[in-house]
Amino acid sequence: MPSAVLGAYPAPPQGLLAVDADVTEPGQLAAAVEAGLAEFGRIDVVVNNAGHGLVGAVEETSDEAVRALFDVNVFGVLNTLRATLPTLRAQRSGHVVNIGSVGGFATAPGVGLYGASKFALEGISEALHAELAPLGVHVTVVEPGGFRTDFLSGASLRVEPAAIADYAAGAGPVREALARSDGHQPGDPAKAAKAVVDLVGLDRPPLRLQLGADAVERIEAKLATVRRELDTWRPVALATDV
Repeated sequence: MPSAVLGAYPAPPQGLLAVDADVTEPGQLAAAVEAGLAEFGRIDVVVNNAGHGLVGAVEETSDEAVRALFDVNVFGVLNTLRATLPTLRAQRSGHVVNIGSVGGFATAPGVGLYGASKFALEGISEALHAELAPLGVHVTVVEPGGFRTDFLSGASLRVEPAAIADYAAGAGPVREALARSDGHQPGDPAKAAKAVVDLVGLDRPPLRLQLGADAVERIEAKLATVRRELDTWRPVALATDV
């Protein structure tokens, strides 16, 4: 069950209230937020971390798998925001941290639909940042690379059958690389957690925060590709104005 833990930041002594709340169930989220407000009186930080992965070429991936993915990775975030933003707006303070992925900025074959769910989170975060900034509420989307968690295990990752031979050359190497990487990712989760904790203490936090050298490398490569194509096709783009 994707769940939420509510607390205050900085937390008071022993200031933790663990509440089970499925992010796909708005009623459970509302009850969790009410319990948190009754305990702490305010909400300072909302971290949207519930989510899971999905491996498979776009055409190979079932409708059921995609909908289940978006229910948690996208609609679960929206449900959580609807439950918490009224309090942050009323306070005129707070920080929303959406845990995205480097794959939400630069995706790859075999994980395109997972990337699509995180691309959606990028768009939500970017718009929300502009909407909430005048109200004194910060928004950051975190873009981690590979961290040594259980994300690549069966508990967090659904792998669709490799059903179409034509995609073996494109999606196949990514499937194999992910299987080999489980437990060998370069990122240290404790350092990532500290970076997020430090982030919410800043007066002027960034809209995007990349974590991990692999994330920085992939994002720099994507930016270079976009710039190169933009420059190449600029005459066509500009020729379409009235």
